[in-house]
Amino acid sequence: MQVTRPALSPLLPHLLPPSLLLSDHHRPENCMMGVHCLHHIVLHTAAADLRQFNRSEVLYHSLFRLLFTTEAAIVQLVLSCLLDLLLVLEKPPTSLAPSLPRRKSCRHDDVLRLVLTHMEAEHKVALRRVYAAALPPLVDRVGVAICRHLRRVERVVLGYLEIRDPPEETSRLKILEVLQKTIRTTWPRMQSRSDSLLRCLLWLLVDVSSDSELSDSTRRQLMDQTSVCLRLLDACCHGDVQVSHDQLIDLQEAAKVFGCLKKTSVSSQKC
Repeated sequence: MQVTRPALSPLLPHLLPPSLLLSDHHRPENCMMGVHCLHHIVLHTAAADLRQFNRSEVLYHSLFRLLFTTEAAIVQLVLSCLLDLLLVLEKPPTSLAPSLPRRKSCRHDDVLRLVLTHMEAEHKVALRRVYAAALPPLVDRVGVAICRHLRRVERVVLGYLEIRDPPEETSRLKILEVLQKTIRTTWPRMQSRSDSLLRCLLWLLVDVSSDSELSDSTRRQLMDQTSVCLRLLDACCHGDVQVSHDQLIDLQEAAKVFGCLKKTSVSSQKC
């Protein structure tokens, strides 16, 4: 770790093989040490030297395989290293000129697709937090190409906003950030998805306002971020975002049960 650029590049033939062997070790602490070493190599080696002899490809496949582990600490390190390594392997999708033909699927898409797949089925709290924290930079990196993954992103957003993550609600806050980025990037496609997203966001407001375990700052942060999502969704629908009558009745009944809605008269279905 004490060797930095440019002194690290000539030593790659000696440092890369043991780092790869460590990252493949069955003991988590050794695996994490290996990933730390690989990340240090990626950060302090010139891109041209990493691409020489397909070293960057070997690193990518080794790290990509580690995403299938169930250790949250390892997955967090691997995702952080992969984000930096992807910049060596290819240009960021957002940097490509809009006038170019339709962009082919790239490694950014592969990593995002795998992360979304794991997020849909993940039930461990630690891993859910790791994936949720890694998703915003990935969405930023792919840009408008997130349209390719929109259905899966929608399922992940709906699933993660329904589950509490006390006490700091880290997962929910990160997923709300993902939703905001997605709405801003893919706004022409949001109107067809407004019903499910709107219902989920309104349920989230009801849930948060009635949760006595949340601190005031966390509750305020959640409600503010949810309000931003609602305003963005309303803008995508040209100011005509609505909930159905049945959904509105369900929300009113839930709010009454939770004690956060008093006698109100609703004269319109508009949100």
